[in-house]
Amino acid sequence: MAGRGRVWRAAAAGLCLLLAAPLAGCGGRTAADPATAEVQQVLDRRSTALLGHDEAAYGTTGTRTGFVRLRALPLASWTYRVTAVHGDGPGATADAELRYRISGYDRAPVSVRRTLALSRTADGKWYVTADKPARKAGQQLWDQGTVTTVKGAHSLVLGAGQSAGDLRAYARLADRAVPAVSRAWGTDWTRRVVVLVPRTLEGMAGLLGSPAADYRGIAAVTTGEVGGAGRAPADRVVVNPEAYVMLGSLGKQVVLTHETTHVATRAHTDAATPLWLSEGYADWIGYLGTGRTPAQAAPELARAVQDGKVPASLPADRDFRFSTDPARLAQSYESGWLACRMIAGHWGADRLGAFYRAVGAHRARAGAVEAALKKVLGATPEAFTAEWRRYVRAQLR
Repeated sequence: MAGRGRVWRAAAAGLCLLLAAPLAGCGGRTAADPATAEVQQVLDRRSTALLGHDEAAYGTTGTRTGFVRLRALPLASWTYRVTAVHGDGPGATADAELRYRISGYDRAPVSVRRTLALSRTADGKWYVTADKPARKAGQQLWDQGTVTTVKGAHSLVLGAGQSAGDLRAYARLADRAVPAVSRAWGTDWTRRVVVLVPRTLEGMAGLLGSPAADYRGIAAVTTGEVGGAGRAPADRVVVNPEAYVMLGSLGKQVVLTHETTHVATRAHTDAATPLWLSEGYADWIGYLGTGRTPAQAAPELARAVQDGKVPASLPADRDFRFSTDPARLAQSYESGWLACRMIAGHWGADRLGAFYRAVGAHRARAGAVEAALKKVLGATPEAFTAEWRRYVRAQLR
């Protein structure tokens, strides 16, 4: 979660980001260098001690801060690969790729770049004095404090600076979200979700490696790899506690269900998938069964329609940018939601799911929606847009 890629959602209900896998550091000594080999051996022992819950052995390799902060995290694997060592005097730094996997949740290891500070003991052995994110890499939750863990029926909620009681509330919401998503989307996904709850907005931004201003007012984001085909690690839903706490009980559930939908649909979401579809579908599932009317769920678009300003077309990806006017940004999400709602109402929920999968299967943006419209819905882009405009007008006038 150290790199930042494309923004998928930016609205009061949450957003989804595509985060590219970070690259290992380069430069410094090679793996064949004696100092690098020595550091690698220390980190190997450190990893073995952490996985074996042996604090004493961990302490012989350096600071115990990481052990204390990580003791509650259910780890299936934890390994470092040293890529460079800088300096060979009494102190040095090492660049390393850390790969770890959460037991029962990650199908493949999460890979992050770390920088370790080292010093030599009196007998000349390397000793780790600090383990921090590499430059321009996002933080991990344990960088912000001791990790508290709450396991739900379908969820794992990890917090820093949060009480177990507060985290259990998130787990209850996530445990309702998972079966709700499965009922609508199907069961061809892990049916588990990992939720990260930092202490503050700044903590959320630290996990995402971006300025806090980017997420002010955003309740949650989802990180993951698009089109992972089952090989990518589990997605992480990252909560902004300052915005989330301002939501009512319904809003909180809609947010967690929306973000869980992104987790479920990840393998079928590709560069071919437009944002109006990925975000609209997540909102469609999020609002299912809530009883919210179109005017209640799409207030900004309703105001525009009542002023005689029905959108001429579905929103483009650029309409979902952070810099977009907040009212127009909200209209973009609401437009996508109504498009998905219309498909479910006119063609059926199963056809909506099939349409989503067909678009993602195209693998290229050009022609993806057009081909899926023809194959699944028997419609042309022009006819679909015209029908959507009539639907928006009828639902929101």
